[in-house]
Amino acid sequence: MKKLGLRMVAVLLAASCYGAGPRGNGPTKDAQEIRALEDRFVAAFKAKDVEAIMKGYAPGAQLTVFDMVPPRQYVGSDAYKKNFQQFFATFPGEVEQFELTDLDVTADGKLGYAHSIQHLVMTGKDGSKVDLTVRVTDCYRKIGGKWLITHEHVSVPVDFASGKADLSSKP
Repeated sequence: MKKLGLRMVAVLLAASCYGAGPRGNGPTKDAQEIRALEDRFVAAFKAKDVEAIMKGYAPGAQLTVFDMVPPRQYVGSDAYKKNFQQFFATFPGEVEQFELTDLDVTADGKLGYAHSIQHLVMTGKDGSKVDLTVRVTDCYRKIGGKWLITHEHVSVPVDFASGKADLSSKP
């Protein structure tokens, strides 16, 4: 009987330790700060404000991005800033729709990561409408007391049978 009582105490202790972490208490302060960074990104993207967009990224060579458009990678914030400038020049009108959904954030102290689905609708210079859904994974580091994106990976699924990208990316 004594062994059963000790086992029960051990199980209860393990269960209480498991539930004591951030998982049971809702989003951590770090996760909330990263979500706020992503909210600022959405607002800046809708406004096509490249300077405000870049405030969420680590400065200089601390940033590496794998985007879905060439080149294979962007090294440094200057290269990625130029990419945003070229992107918005290709789509000179307003951002008709931009949504960031399914944001899942994990952060602990100085490092964090998140993934989301991002959907946009814009019109190109030639008048053609682009309706695009991408998958985004971001890695964050706390630099100077602020969470910043240090690595970003943007992708779309590919249908290997046809060799074509799935730009609408429905679940």
